[in-house]
Amino acid sequence: MTPERQFVIEADGGSRGNPGPAGYGAVVIDPVTGETLAEAAEYIGVATNNVAEYKGLIAGLRAAKALVPDAPEGPDSPDGGGVRVHVRMDSKLVVEQMSGRWKIKHPDMKPLAAEAARILPASAVTYEWIPRERNKHADRLANEAMDAGKRGRQWEPSASTAALDTPRSSVAATLPPVSGPPGDAAAGAARARAALNRPAPAATATPQTGWGAPDLGAPATFVLLRHGETALTPEKRFSGSGGTDPELSATGREQAAHAAEAFAARGTVQEIVSSPLRRCRETAGAVAARLGLEVRIEDGLRETDFGAWEGLTFGEVKERYGADLDAWLASAKAAPTGGGESFAEVARRVAAARDRLVTRYAGRTVLVVTHVTPIKTLVRLALGAPPESLFRMELSAASVSTVAYYADGNASVRLLNDTSHLR
Repeated sequence: MTPERQFVIEADGGSRGNPGPAGYGAVVIDPVTGETLAEAAEYIGVATNNVAEYKGLIAGLRAAKALVPDAPEGPDSPDGGGVRVHVRMDSKLVVEQMSGRWKIKHPDMKPLAAEAARILPASAVTYEWIPRERNKHADRLANEAMDAGKRGRQWEPSASTAALDTPRSSVAATLPPVSGPPGDAAAGAARARAALNRPAPAATATPQTGWGAPDLGAPATFVLLRHGETALTPEKRFSGSGGTDPELSATGREQAAHAAEAFAARGTVQEIVSSPLRRCRETAGAVAARLGLEVRIEDGLRETDFGAWEGLTFGEVKERYGADLDAWLASAKAAPTGGGESFAEVARRVAAARDRLVTRYAGRTVLVVTHVTPIKTLVRLALGAPPESLFRMELSAASVSTVAYYADGNASVRLLNDTSHLR
């Protein structure tokens, strides 16, 4: 009997403009040795991020299929035909749509999803969302393809350095036997954990509900508390981490006290983590004193560095730095005047802090005291929403939002901008 071939595919796509010049990258990896078996990348002209991501998936599946040419094509083959593939992507949209949990409504996505589904049997392929930081190889390939396109060329494998800075320990594991129908969430979670070489979390006492009721254990639940008011808050002045570090105002201290009483009444908070900035440490301290807990500081939760805009109102920034403000509003990669942080930079460090905290507090409820941008970023990433969604969320001082993070990499936004405890 021919042994079953197993592969891990990491795929990504990007667009510089969305839509704009776009490209994709994909890599096929041996899950036992971590060896790169195949790479694919291509500049595809003007397209959206989502189209490029789907193109990367298709290229990765075709590359895996080429390694087992006798494997049947999907999606209706009754078995995997001697091949099993675990796809890892940082596109929640592609992962959720291909897993069958999200409907495919956009007309550009439907034919691409159908093409991906035809390459291998559905029973042979599982999908997992991973953070962007763990998809560096495919991301690098996609950017190499876009760089080549900018020069009027196509990507060439011999020129790729994508694998040089990508650790393979996270994928060096065999994929275990699974049960359940194609796309079953419990089966996908089991394979995801194996691909990450981590043990399965302990089961919760109360079964979860949802698609397939997978037993993924209790999530790490982040109760996101924005700090209380400072003197700058009512005036809507930029207050980040680039020099201004105001204390709570009298109103802010009252808000922190109300939050402390509310959390004491609920009795659910088990840990407290705070941004290093004073307004958050004071807010967290008020809750910690009431609950009898300690506060751990996480530097990655600090607010954006707004550079020369610190302490100014939006109108003052528009008057003094109009062109820079317009660029900042138009692109997550644009930074405030004077060496501030772009939203893209903030997203990377917030995501890294999130991953550290999810690992540290798996199965626990953590009060995370931080600022507007980190909270909005965590919500945006959990939803798989684009960067411009940051401008479409309202977060009041001392408001509460909640996001739960499960063992399979999925997140659930449960609450946003709740201020009922302040009334």
